[in-house]
Amino acid sequence: MSFEFEGNTIETSEMGYLLNHEDWSTGLATAMASADSLELTERHWDLINYLREEYFENRENQPNTRNIIKAMNAAWGEKLSSKDLYDLFPGDPSKQGSKIAGLPESRRKGGY
Repeated sequence: MSFEFEGNTIETSEMGYLLNHEDWSTGLATAMASADSLELTERHWDLINYLREEYFENRENQPNTRNIIKAMNAAWGEKLSSKDLYDLFPGDPSKQGSKIAGLPESRRKGGY
């Protein structure tokens, strides 16, 4: 599969994940989110940046939803539930968030 962006063809997996993480940019993330009917807010970007930091700076770690909740609780200074994150990324915060963050598809099961 592929994704058309700014006149370029970006190669993706069957599920829409980038095949080359170097193709990622904030503009591409915005376009990918728009294709999923999402408008990225500051909170979306906080979560995307957290996922990218975990992957690139922590041995390709891909946090599950429980760990994302803990990180965003700390970042936003409030008590969140999984519903709060699913409101941001209805297709699963760890999976849809990682896709828009330009990371590979996680092979683990479930959010917890």
